Amino acid sequence: MKKRKLLEKQVKLENKKLNKMKKRKKKLYLQDKKRYLKKILGYPEKPRLSVFRSHKHIYAQIIDDKNRITLASSCTLEKSISLTSSSATQESSFSVGKNLAQKALSKNIEKVVFDRGSRPYHGRIKSLADGARSVGLLF
Repeated sequence: MKKRKLLEKQVKLENKKLNKMKKRKKKLYLQDKKRYLKKILGYPEKPRLSVFRSHKHIYAQIIDDKNRITLASSCTLEKSISLTSSSATQESSFSVGKNLAQKALSKNIEKVVFDRGSRPYHGRIKSLADGARSVGLLF
């Protein structure tokens, strides 16, 4: 009986430590995100091109942070892009970038600030940027 109570106490202590570690990790992640976004702001003259990559899809949008408006967006869920290739490839990311740049240029947006989030500039994110540059978007 005593051994069982001791084991239960040990499990509770370990769970407390794990919860503390999770909270600390989340706090550090949010601090990094805040520090990163402080440097990247989108204005009406030069909005922010934000990229989000999940395992299956990639999403990109052009945001005016001052007025809190999304000016243009594109993702692999759109029918025109999803018909060409599978959604988790560099080819589809390239076509998302091209599609987004065409939408931006039609709204007279030529210069943007590239926001890759906390992801490295590599692979699908790089191919999205190359696709946007190939149409004529500057960043």
